[in-house]
Amino acid sequence: MDSIFIKNMVCNRCIMVVQNELEKLNLDVNSVSLGRVDLNSLLLETDKNKLKQALLPLGFEVIDDKRSRIIESIKNIIIDVVHHQNSEIKINLSELLSSKLRLDYGYLSTLFSEVEGTTIEKYVIAQKIERVKELLVYDELSLSEIAFQLNYSSVAYLSNQFKKVTGLTPSHFKQIKEQKRKPLDEV
Repeated sequence: MDSIFIKNMVCNRCIMVVQNELEKLNLDVNSVSLGRVDLNSLLLETDKNKLKQALLPLGFEVIDDKRSRIIESIKNIIIDVVHHQNSEIKINLSELLSSKLRLDYGYLSTLFSEVEGTTIEKYVIAQKIERVKELLVYDELSLSEIAFQLNYSSVAYLSNQFKKVTGLTPSHFKQIKEQKRKPLDEV
């Protein structure tokens, strides 16, 4: 069994695109998830190069070094929690990252900061603000419901953090819908 880590694979559509490329290359795939492909056999170097060449024009990159794989795993866990899980997490983020990656949170935090030039906490805030923007544009939930869904302690706290990051209040953002949201891989 072999695992391949892929950068910028941040949504279900990304998973489908990567799966399609894997099928074209006739690779024996066990599973595909955010940022990761598990194969049923070891990947030959020639096949790995073919995969790299197929994915690069689509905006994906195969990650070879351990540090980059860890960083990408951290990002994918955070994206999954913020954008794809609509329920409260029963465990705090540091415990979740440590248990999923089987590494000490202090190490993960230091590595992330060194490589990305920002903290894990600031990355989480950026992802949450993008999720708030998305939910505001959809206009299906009240700000109170959005705050609850994203585990903010209050609407005021969400609003203050939103304004600090975007320069706009959530209601002002909602009024000027032409304000573009960022793709998740650019947050």
